[in-house]
Amino acid sequence: DAPGAPQRDPPTGKGGPPAFPGGARRAESSPGSRQIQLWHFILELLQKEEFRHVIAWQQGEDGEFVIKDPDEVARLWGRRKRKPQMNYDKLSRALRYYYNKRILHKTKGKRFTYKFNFSHLLFLSCPLWDTRSLSGAMGGQGAPPNSPSGPPGA
Repeated sequence: DAPGAPQRDPPTGKGGPPAFPGGARRAESSPGSRQIQLWHFILELLQKEEFRHVIAWQQGEDGEFVIKDPDEVARLWGRRKRKPQMNYDKLSRALRYYYNKRILHKTKGKRFTYKFNFSHLLFLSCPLWDTRSLSGAMGGQGAPPNSPSGPPGA
């Protein structure tokens, strides 16, 4: 890979952690950055064994995660953004912002449980990819509605 180029991880099959779009899996490369978005920060926490007691992937559900300790996740987010007054109410408001953007959604009937829409994240990162071909690696979500299925003019 060229220096500075985004690093790509191969998609994983069932049983392993879900594959992430582009460089999202490499979030830990800039742990001091305050420019990070909340969804990216959540992926960063989900990757690290040391945070499994506060946030973790749901077993058998691609892209679904549960916040086990909402106050601690909010504290970590506040520390990262240098906002000591951060709490779960504020963090959850930021998460709800992602619903309309189709980045993630709340899992009905499960408290503190959310699900990433990885196919939409891929579309946002690389709109010319045929995300339907990645459907198996992304939990069967397929391409987002009205998304291009290949290069322009195809």
